[in-house]
Amino acid sequence: MSTPPFLALPACATATHLPTARGSFAVLCAEPSGTPRGSAILVPGFTGSKEDFIALLEPLAAAGFRTFAVDQRGQYETGGPADRAAYALPELGRDLLALTAAVAAPDGGPLHLLGHSFGGFVAREAVLASGTALPWSSLTLLATGPGPIEPSEAARTKLLMDALTGLDLEPIWQIMQQLEEGGGDQAAKPAPEIADFLHRRWLANVPQALLAMGERLLGEPDRTAELAAVPLPKLWVSGARDYAWPVEEQARTADRLGAAYRRIEGAGHSPNAERPAETAAALVEFWTSAIPA
Repeated sequence: MSTPPFLALPACATATHLPTARGSFAVLCAEPSGTPRGSAILVPGFTGSKEDFIALLEPLAAAGFRTFAVDQRGQYETGGPADRAAYALPELGRDLLALTAAVAAPDGGPLHLLGHSFGGFVAREAVLASGTALPWSSLTLLATGPGPIEPSEAARTKLLMDALTGLDLEPIWQIMQQLEEGGGDQAAKPAPEIADFLHRRWLANVPQALLAMGERLLGEPDRTAELAAVPLPKLWVSGARDYAWPVEEQARTADRLGAAYRRIEGAGHSPNAERPAETAAALVEFWTSAIPA
């Protein structure tokens, strides 16, 4: 899971719930000081939340972009029903289209879409479901993949899904912590307030959403050819290493998409949290180039 480097919102940002045609979604909204150059929707991945993008909010707002980081249905402060069908990928794509309609505004400038990890699958689903009526000016795929996660991570995800069918979230969390402590990487331990947040966020997940998302991570088909045919400027950003999809596979997929590709040195699966300044700079450069003259 992504670990935010801090939790205090910058002065430019507020936490709120955004009403849409498909219900209310928890968001972090960052506003620039002047007229926005553009707006962006940031979609988190499996076990993640809007806080995964907290370190991007200030630099993106400083560059003139109004930014909405969201909790998807079933994640953290958005919640959702105890019905696995509610979290099927087409349903999450429809949620994203509803969020897009809710944040689009004439004074918000061009609207950009970013999906991180599993959120990349959701962004792709929404784009492909839009047909020719694309409401976004660009698409960024961040540390995601063309299809299923790599085998060792798939095995861990399958173990988690098996546990979710027989245990509550709290005992699963305790097992996860014991496994991490047994790994001996004391330097990787988050600060107490971050650890407390990660625990609260895990317990707030809807188990049926985790199961549905995990299923897609294990079996999502490669739809790169379909997405490549969509006439939308595209950027692919990866870290220098990634446990979920090999970086080399991500670079090849970016090439198949005809997307620009940026590798963030020093980052792993979450450049947004691990190297936010460099990630924000890559986004600002791309979004600026994607804005029609």
